[in-house]
Amino acid sequence: MAYMFIFGCFLLLGVVSSLAARVGYRGAVCDRSDGYEVPGEVKSDPALRKRANSLVAFWCAGAAALSFAPLVPIGSVILSGGGKSVSTWGLVGLALYGLVVVTVGAYPFEKIKHLGDSTEG
Repeated sequence: MAYMFIFGCFLLLGVVSSLAARVGYRGAVCDRSDGYEVPGEVKSDPALRKRANSLVAFWCAGAAALSFAPLVPIGSVILSGGGKSVSTWGLVGLALYGLVVVTVGAYPFEKIKHLGDSTEG
């Protein structure tokens, strides 16, 4: 049952990251209906809007790819019908890997908050 939960978490993370990357590729990060909450400076400047879209597209696509990768080994454990298992250290590794994937996916949104700052070069 725990493996199904882990599989579902990584699958959900991959789907959400893919949808966010799609918004970035479509150039709709700053749109009210499809996009995300961004500072006013980013909404008003075309160059910053383009940068925000490319950040979300690139980093969320990477997070999606990273989150779909562990589905194969976790799926093989599930499909083995109890013949295989993951050690405690393997589960700790998956948890740390999930943290890395979430960090990669959250990076562009934190970066967008600081795009309009005067310190940005």
